[in-house]
Amino acid sequence: MKDIKTPLLAMLSLGLTGTWVYHIYDKTQYATQRKEIFVRDSTAVAEAVQDSLRKLYARSLQSLDQQLDSTRSGADSLRSALEYRMAEINRLRAEINTILRKQGANPADMLLARRKITELEGLVEEMKGEKLNLEEEKLKMSETMNRLNGEISGLQDNMRKLGDENKALAEKVNLASLFVASEMKLIPVTLKNDKETETSLARKTSKLVISFSVQNNIMDYDGAEIFIIITQPDGKVLTPDVWESATPMTTHSGDRKSYTRKIRFEYEKGEVKPLTFSINADAYYSGSYSLQLYHKGYKIAQTSKVLY
Repeated sequence: MKDIKTPLLAMLSLGLTGTWVYHIYDKTQYATQRKEIFVRDSTAVAEAVQDSLRKLYARSLQSLDQQLDSTRSGADSLRSALEYRMAEINRLRAEINTILRKQGANPADMLLARRKITELEGLVEEMKGEKLNLEEEKLKMSETMNRLNGEISGLQDNMRKLGDENKALAEKVNLASLFVASEMKLIPVTLKNDKETETSLARKTSKLVISFSVQNNIMDYDGAEIFIIITQPDGKVLTPDVWESATPMTTHSGDRKSYTRKIRFEYEKGEVKPLTFSINADAYYSGSYSLQLYHKGYKIAQTSKVLY
């Protein structure tokens, strides 16, 4: 009996020993596996973080490149705007200089130069508004514009002086082209026994006979015109033919005047041209009658006649 228990106890001891060995081995394997899983998870997280940082860095670089491109584009745009305006300024300066150096410049040329200077000033103001660094160029432009304005003012003064001289010369030429009137007569005529005789009585006057001669030594006229104005004692212009004198004549000073008769005739330079015509009125009044002759808007002669 004792011999059987001993082997049994040995077998039991061996089983318990094996169980504990297995249990210790299993725990060791489990711990090793957990450590491996933890290490693997930490690596994945680190790789994910690194990947995120890499992507963020890439996006930052892309954004920076875009900002740099935008800055370069803006700088190029400003440079292009500056180059364009400078080209426009140089063009205007050349055009203004061309006008100012033009021989025989007229008021239209001066007006054009003024407009171009105004345009030039506008370009300079635009450049200042865009905050471009053009202080030195603006100073030069200001000096140039001041000089150009001074030159234009001087030219305009000269042109005004020349215009006044030309106007005075034209006035002299115009006056020289006027007729010189002579032998001016305003004769009241009465009709008695079919015979016309001069009278000084208003109640006996049947018509007025006007005669005069004109002469000019420098001009020929294909259709010279003389306007005759007869003013009655009451201050009214005698207009027997209302239709003929319906449109007033214009004097050289711009005044509008009613007239009695207009005579049109051919004239050769140097000849003494006698002219005669008569006026019939409904009634004649006592007092002074004034006779005036106008040629090209200028009064060339005047006389008067008193009726009693």
